[in-house]
Amino acid sequence: MTPAARLQAAIELLEAVAETPRPADGTASAYFRDRRYIGSKDRRAISNRVWGMLRRWARTAWWLRRAWMGPAPSWEYMPPRARLVADLVLHDGMGEDAIEALFNDEDHAPQALGGLERHMIKRLKGQSLEDPEMPTWVRHEVPEWVIARLTPLYGDHLGDVLTALNAEGPVDLRVNTLKTDLERAVAELAAEEVVAMPTRFSPLGLRLEGRPNLAITKAFRDGLVEVQDEGSQLVALLADARPGQAVVDFCAGAGGKTLAMSAAMQGKGRLVACDVSEGRLDRSAVRLKRAGAHNVSRRVLSGERDKWVKRSVGSYDRVLIDAPCSGTGTWRRNPDAKWRLSEESIADLIELQANILRSAARLAKPGGRVIYATCSLLPEENEHQVEAFVSQTDDFRILPIPTVWAEVFGDSVPCPTEGATLRLDPARHGTDGFFVAVLERVV
Repeated sequence: MTPAARLQAAIELLEAVAETPRPADGTASAYFRDRRYIGSKDRRAISNRVWGMLRRWARTAWWLRRAWMGPAPSWEYMPPRARLVADLVLHDGMGEDAIEALFNDEDHAPQALGGLERHMIKRLKGQSLEDPEMPTWVRHEVPEWVIARLTPLYGDHLGDVLTALNAEGPVDLRVNTLKTDLERAVAELAAEEVVAMPTRFSPLGLRLEGRPNLAITKAFRDGLVEVQDEGSQLVALLADARPGQAVVDFCAGAGGKTLAMSAAMQGKGRLVACDVSEGRLDRSAVRLKRAGAHNVSRRVLSGERDKWVKRSVGSYDRVLIDAPCSGTGTWRRNPDAKWRLSEESIADLIELQANILRSAARLAKPGGRVIYATCSLLPEENEHQVEAFVSQTDDFRILPIPTVWAEVFGDSVPCPTEGATLRLDPARHGTDGFFVAVLERVV
């Protein structure tokens, strides 16, 4: 593809992302699947442009509203083509002549520039993407309402957290101990020219150099490694699932933490992966088979109060609740998600999380543990949920994370917190944003 054709494809993909509630990565997969003639280098170039623009979304819109001729479009909708033109000026430093040479309406190139676009280019010429007049939320590429919610929690550290959230996340792998160990996994990957280094906290984690095509490697196809952020690995490890135990992953999704717990159990015992989405559980079957996780059964639930929960009260040693959440901790991987999240939707999530925690906690036997986790940074979804739950029952107590950490890791890995719960973020820990609390049933 020519550079101009790549830009036209980027416009088409951005339009598709804007028009559907589907996550951008799924939209991109469908876009390229329908256009198999686009080669790997072109796919990478188009994706880099689109994902880069998603990380520059608010700043580009801020400049567009200033440069627009006539009434400016709303923040909610800026035409993708206009965004791209502005990005070429602000990010790439291109002038009108260079852009005009690409927007020539020839051989799959974008249509020729219009008068409004020429006006906009002239207004933006010589400007940089950053400007001291930008509000904090624009500069850090998050919805405006997020700042007020996170400032009390992070204070002066908030800027570092938001900057890290807007950077591209690394590719992390978890070594599947059902089939191999870390040393062998590193060697197997190296044999296929994939460079992997141990992660900072997870003893099973590897961080890749660059973004290789992992799916074609023998190590991945043979189930020696699974893609999983280091923070997600720590959630599963802190569940402390042991061989022979009865364990339930209540919101299992596609099964990443299910796989990790199965390996921790050495494939021994009973592990039930539950979810309200039959499709997600079906997709996990391929991963379970590849990993050799044979002690896992899958169960579709009608909701958090499914009849199966009532029949299974007090039956499990470990109950992992990776609750549905705002996903604010994963924005470095899903930059489009931040602009789909509304402040109003948080209230619905908080109610759902509380209902799930109350219902699923019944599955724990006396002495058993409930591990409540989210990939959110918002305290309303995390500490506030756990505090409210514990205040309403005498059946559970919070096990301090340093105590659980010592049980799982010994003194080989320093515990990243002295608090009762664990909060991870990409600035301080290099992981996605996660929250974990471990509750023990005492009655």
